[in-house]
Amino acid sequence: MGHEDDGELMQRFARGDLRAFEALHSRHRTALYRYLLRHTRDPDVTSDLFQEVWSRVIASRARYEPRARFRTFLFRIAHNCYIDHCRRTAVRAEDANVNELAEVPSTFEPGLPEACTEHAQTLARYRAALCALPAEQRDVFLLHEESGLSLAEIAAVTGVGVETAKSRLRYALSKLRRALAPTMAREVPHGASVEEPGT
Repeated sequence: MGHEDDGELMQRFARGDLRAFEALHSRHRTALYRYLLRHTRDPDVTSDLFQEVWSRVIASRARYEPRARFRTFLFRIAHNCYIDHCRRTAVRAEDANVNELAEVPSTFEPGLPEACTEHAQTLARYRAALCALPAEQRDVFLLHEESGLSLAEIAAVTGVGVETAKSRLRYALSKLRRALAPTMAREVPHGASVEEPGT
């Protein structure tokens, strides 16, 4: 099924093809999990939300129309699931304890203890800066990093205008740059791109 696009797979799943769903799940599970984990910083909560997102995808399969990319559809559900989670638990993401941050394991494998220490310090600064971002900026940044969506698609997912999404992303990138400034010339943590988005 590697040649079929996501919309075709979702339509096949709606007709009862479970292999089509398995293909969609395989294609998008890593990015979806990372997006949720970097929001919640709790593997248990992430696992619950991850299952909830796919449950909603399954429940909506008969109503799905490929007017937008499946990835946009998927991350809109993920965004809404996370917002619902925050409302249920009455926890504001910006009030989270930085010391409780969880992260997908880094692929960085330093050869020297000094390099390991530097990387750990840089990653700690990045995590703290990400946690300190206003919720709206962090959400747009994480969607930009993990979803592969365009700014227009991110705007659609978050329910704002394109210029608002672009502004939030620009502010988030600027704040992360400042936090990483001491070591940016040497390294940037895995998954922490600081390139300006295209217009």
